[in-house]
Amino acid sequence: MLFFGNKLKKVLSDSHLLGQWGQKQCEKFYKAKGCKTLARNFACKSGEIDLIIGQADGTVIFVEVKTRSSEKYAQAESAITYSKKLRMVKAARLFVKEYKIENYPLRFDVVIVMPDANGKAMIRHYENAFVP
Repeated sequence: MLFFGNKLKKVLSDSHLLGQWGQKQCEKFYKAKGCKTLARNFACKSGEIDLIIGQADGTVIFVEVKTRSSEKYAQAESAITYSKKLRMVKAARLFVKEYKIENYPLRFDVVIVMPDANGKAMIRHYENAFVP
């Protein structure tokens, strides 16, 4: 999705809209690879997972999406802290138990999404970014 003029400014100035845009771009990225979205914004008291994706080979991918308007002050990857990973793993364990998918291969990915000067998504994908 491309943005033009005022629409790009609006999205860049509203962190909620920017996050939604980034998540949609991430879903499109996985869909283009033949994957399917299983859940969005799965939350429990111990944590949250932005996207849960099913890969054609049966792998279930837990995805942390970080969307930034720029990295002027810090790289987006720096927001993936040890405690964030821990909360994500706890939430993933609950999801696995709740949906009885203990026998499926699991993976944790991180996807960084930023709009370029024209509003097109630039994506950095870290497959298997961490192992619990």
